[in-house]
Amino acid sequence: MIIRYDPRAMAEVRVFLGDQFLCRAINPELAGETIALKDIIRARNQRRRQLRTTLADRQATIEALLALRRGSELVPAETLLPEAEALTQMPVPARLRLKRYFNDE
Repeated sequence: MIIRYDPRAMAEVRVFLGDQFLCRAINPELAGETIALKDIIRARNQRRRQLRTTLADRQATIEALLALRRGSELVPAETLLPEAEALTQMPVPARLRLKRYFNDE
């Protein structure tokens, strides 16, 4: 079973069984409501920033644990945080806003 949806119109999903269209499922509570593309992009970017911060924190923790395991002196977490912050400050590569596929004209 395959479910397809438009992220801007979450009230409706299309259900496919195999390669055949089966039905449309509509949520009456959300019908008529749409989400602006800018809001979707903003939410995705915010989530990416949160994930980068989480990954940087985990990387700092791993580095500190590896340093302890190797038998080196105790590495304070404060010395690792600037590296973690540097990872969160990495620039996001510029991309086209509209994804184009081979068959698009």
